[in-house]
Amino acid sequence: MKLTELFSRNQLSLSFEVFPPKNETTFESVKHATEEIARLHPSFMSVTYGAGGGTSRYTLDIAKQIKDLYDVPSLAHLTCVSSTRETVRERIRDIKSAGIQNVMALRGDIPTELQNADRSHWDFRHAIELIYELKESGADFCIGGACYPEIHPESTNQKEDILHLKEKVDAGCEFLTTQMFFDNNLLYNFLYKIREAGITVPIIPGIMPITNANQVERAIKLSGSFMPQRFKSLVDKFGSDPAAMKQAGIAYATDQIIDLYANGITGVHVYSMNKPDVAAKIQSNLSDILGK
Repeated sequence: MKLTELFSRNQLSLSFEVFPPKNETTFESVKHATEEIARLHPSFMSVTYGAGGGTSRYTLDIAKQIKDLYDVPSLAHLTCVSSTRETVRERIRDIKSAGIQNVMALRGDIPTELQNADRSHWDFRHAIELIYELKESGADFCIGGACYPEIHPESTNQKEDILHLKEKVDAGCEFLTTQMFFDNNLLYNFLYKIREAGITVPIIPGIMPITNANQVERAIKLSGSFMPQRFKSLVDKFGSDPAAMKQAGIAYATDQIIDLYANGITGVHVYSMNKPDVAAKIQSNLSDILGK
């Protein structure tokens, strides 16, 4: 099922993101985790892509398994940074052959060793170029993209950021999933601005349950997210107690999702970090709201 069909129903939905193993030795444990999350029958599941495409075959294997064995719509991430055009075309052919209908088109993180490299000769430097390639492949994909409720780390300002976002949508991006955020007001303000800019595709908020105090620093580094005082107090109080921090982090994420639903958001995507127990608890907390 194409995700645009799901979003058009205007019903509350909850989905989860998983990531593939880094190597063969961890494949079984990751496979087990994704199976447990798939058994929750979320609205869909997305499968991320390794930096530089290093885990691309695992991404496809897991996305296909989710779809075929558990009848859960899957969204395969695809990145293009530093990849050749032929490599990307081969990956697109593989996704099509696997019967995956939904693709998340991302530039991807630039590998550390290439941070200062001359990128002028690269076939792909931005996600919009990957979107064009997907559209020109002849495959009937439902194409998603990423957006930042605050600001993309490489953008000069939010106005510039939204301009580039509009270009991605005009190129063929059919829905957008946000980077993590911890203050819903930032999202509501962002939605107002992008609608004013003429971006009308579905926006799926991405929520990251922080269940370990060590995740906070990484979350800030990845997204530059603003941490509201309410959240900082939670980490200060419970961060040294793993069980309490986990419970508090799940409660905070649940509260964010309930507020989003209450304010007209119909679909929420949870960055579950391959943790079936976290995914299950959040879904359980929302069971009557979701009708599950």
